[in-house]
Amino acid sequence: MTDSTVPRTEYGLSRWQWALLAVVVAGVVVLFHRTIPFIVGKWQREEYSHGFLIPFVSLLLLWQRRRELQQTPFRGSWAGMLLTLAGIALYFISAFAAITTLDAYALVIVIAGLFLAFTGWRAFRIALPALALLLLMVPIPQFFFNNLSSALQLVSSQLGVLVIRAFGISVHLDGNVIDLGSYQLQVVEACSGLRYLFPLLTLGVILASLVHLPLWIRLVIVFSTAPITVLMNSFRIGVIGVLVEHYGIRQAEGFLHDFEGWVIFMSCFLLLAVETWLLARLTGDRRSLRDVIAIDWPASRPAGTPVVARRLATAFAVAGALTLAAAAGANLLPERVEIVPARADFTQFPLQLGDWQGRRDRIEDKYLDALQLDDYLMADYRQAGAAGVNFYVAYFNSQRNGHSAHSPASCLPGGGWRMSDMGQHEVAGVSTGAGPLRVNRVVIELGGQRQLVYYWFKQRSRNVTNEYLVKVFLLWDSVFSNRSDGALVRLITPLAKGEEAAAGDSRLAQFATQVAPLLGQYVPD
Repeated sequence: MTDSTVPRTEYGLSRWQWALLAVVVAGVVVLFHRTIPFIVGKWQREEYSHGFLIPFVSLLLLWQRRRELQQTPFRGSWAGMLLTLAGIALYFISAFAAITTLDAYALVIVIAGLFLAFTGWRAFRIALPALALLLLMVPIPQFFFNNLSSALQLVSSQLGVLVIRAFGISVHLDGNVIDLGSYQLQVVEACSGLRYLFPLLTLGVILASLVHLPLWIRLVIVFSTAPITVLMNSFRIGVIGVLVEHYGIRQAEGFLHDFEGWVIFMSCFLLLAVETWLLARLTGDRRSLRDVIAIDWPASRPAGTPVVARRLATAFAVAGALTLAAAAGANLLPERVEIVPARADFTQFPLQLGDWQGRRDRIEDKYLDALQLDDYLMADYRQAGAAGVNFYVAYFNSQRNGHSAHSPASCLPGGGWRMSDMGQHEVAGVSTGAGPLRVNRVVIELGGQRQLVYYWFKQRSRNVTNEYLVKVFLLWDSVFSNRSDGALVRLITPLAKGEEAAAGDSRLAQFATQVAPLLGQYVPD
């Protein structure tokens, strides 16, 4: 029979082990010395401003589990060494490709791998919430951010209009444009809800880590942050619309706009707390919310507790050596200067293409600031007695670090256009150096107008229709060719009332025959 009064054996680190850990941590800092400033720089943006708190909250969660970790033997794990190696490999891929978001994720992977290599699976599971939280300090790739923002803008606009109509105000919605008659409000990225979503998601994860409730409730808390954010942000947009209707456009700008955003965020957090309390009540838990979310501080080690020195796992020694070697190697790598090929400027693009006569147009500065492109062409071409074609090319010298074309599939709905009959299409009679020209083909409709759209991504020597595949080729070419230039090409022609889409196909095919041979001079292969 065991004596329950005998203190449980605990484990501790020797001074030399602490010193070794400090050396490995220093190696991680040296390896990611360019990544860490990038992440901190992203925290200056409102949607990532919660990032400053995450490392401290992660340490707090580890501190809460300190007693469990002290009572758990560390066995080490070779899986941790492999995870560390994978993170280091991802870092070097990112370094060669100069895509900083990837090495931000590599940092979290290396930290998790070193922890697993040092402690083994049992202790790793105890620390997993604290380690997983670190993923929320990393900015998501700009490509996914743009697509998510566009989707949330549409949802927020639609629900915001319902709120405005609930106050008896007549309003019309075209995509992200809320038309009140005397005023028009555009739901832009700042109103999409992302500025609340990521911070609230982080609070939801922290809350789920702190509460003493069943797993299913903690998962509901985390996943409910998205609908709470969207609904409350839509309510905010609706209230702004009501205020603008009665008190003028200044209600949608400046301090009031930002103050309303702060109030909505705090309301979201309050709703999350109330939801937690209600879910606890559903399980029969009658504790107060304060008791449910109580932060448990670990007790001090009882006097007389036997402390056993930990053994250093071979897996961790190998993982640490790999990290230090990678840190030394990373600083010896020569800085790669991205290749930007010589090309003709779009100001030289001919306005006379066979019997097509063109007229240049320009993009407003506020949209150019958002697009961040390096060169573009927007022109209307027309044949005598026929409908015209709008020709648009957005060119980027470099598509690293989030500078890339916005897909029309995301942008067109924001302008109010309804998309139908969308698919891929091989343009008859048009061939490029990469083979027959394949495009994305879509019919768009708005207020009785119909248009036919072709678009594709000209990426170095490839014509690509899948925007996710664009990112794969971008990574490949960045590593092996040291190039990331490319362009979005878009053709639009109006469809007259009763005109079949096939007539538009014929018109765009004729025009594409004229422009396809010329594009290589302006968007190099």
